[in-house]
Amino acid sequence: MVSVIFPAAGQGSRMKAGKNKVLLELGGKPILLRTLESFSRLDEVRELIVVTGRQEMEEVRAILEGTRGLKPWQLVEGSTERQYSIRNGLNCVSEEAGLVLVHDAARPLITAEVIRRVIEGAKEFGGAIAAVPEKNTVKIVDDNGMVVSTPPRKSLWAVQTPQGFRKDILLEANDRAEAEGFLGTDDASLVERLGRPVKVVEGDYRNIKLTTPEDMVTAEAFLQQMKEEE
Repeated sequence: MVSVIFPAAGQGSRMKAGKNKVLLELGGKPILLRTLESFSRLDEVRELIVVTGRQEMEEVRAILEGTRGLKPWQLVEGSTERQYSIRNGLNCVSEEAGLVLVHDAARPLITAEVIRRVIEGAKEFGGAIAAVPEKNTVKIVDDNGMVVSTPPRKSLWAVQTPQGFRKDILLEANDRAEAEGFLGTDDASLVERLGRPVKVVEGDYRNIKLTTPEDMVTAEAFLQQMKEEE
């Protein structure tokens, strides 16, 4: 059984919307709802855990209760950091879950193909993440703003979500991070500290995280493109 945790507790100040960005509408539907519906279409997914801020709990609950076709869901209160919010969600995962995916609620254009790749990768290797090859040249820069080196582009991948892991591995990774006071940039960084393998699977360049108003414009264009492809 696959359980999915959706961190959605961020304030989203860069969106300049005056509210949690996942409650904004994309193509006439809340971003959060689009994201949850994408996962609910997969037979492999059996449980949705939405982690959001205390101030949005009532509004989010109303949206979810008013939507048909979602997989069984839970609503969990978030914390001060994304990592702690995910831990809150992880504490509520069903005992029957063997795999846990973590997916940004603000990535509503995720496809079934990418989700399945992550699930299969996590089954085989214990951990897998969606990512796409970096298109840009990236520079390593020192504290004075001077270029130190240019890593080869073929070795660089832009990481997305979902990220999937065996439940026991993700629990162990979070336990160690908490005990050692480590705050990672993503879930894979916690698992990497255990020396566990993390497989990179092909993501989708349209699977963007909606962070700024400009991202909304791009997402609307991608959404239209995806509708035309169906």
